[in-house]
Amino acid sequence: MRYVDTQEYVSVLRELVEEGKQVNMLIAGNSMSPFIIHQRDYIYFQKPDRELKVGDPVFYQRDNGQYVMHRICKVNKDGTYNIVGDAQYEIEHGVRRDQIFALITQVRRKNQLLKPGDFWWDFFEKVYIRIIPFRKIVIFLYKPIALLKHLKK
Repeated sequence: MRYVDTQEYVSVLRELVEEGKQVNMLIAGNSMSPFIIHQRDYIYFQKPDRELKVGDPVFYQRDNGQYVMHRICKVNKDGTYNIVGDAQYEIEHGVRRDQIFALITQVRRKNQLLKPGDFWWDFFEKVYIRIIPFRKIVIFLYKPIALLKHLKK
């Protein structure tokens, strides 16, 4: 298997998105678990074609150049967004619209294609996003369960 630099790879995908194409990639990182799992699940994304809202999973670039895929947890009056990963409870404040280049439209999770309207998609978009203050507890309980599942394989 050939490995490429993530920054370079996502930069190429971003160019395709800006040309109006939908692209996909294997997810790297754990910030969106338990919804999306590192090196198992794929995300499909494209240039946003509507106003972004709470619960939307988006791809954006931080001012330091780092690419991140997280979920919008608040739309601020000044037009910026507060964003957080599903496995996180610390919110990133003030993400500008010009930093967001893609909306995640589908996820291939455990080889099943999920999109808005599917149970797990809606659960994380509408329910899980609202329990940020309780995520420390949820994550504390989830980690041993995930570890046991991994050890059984």
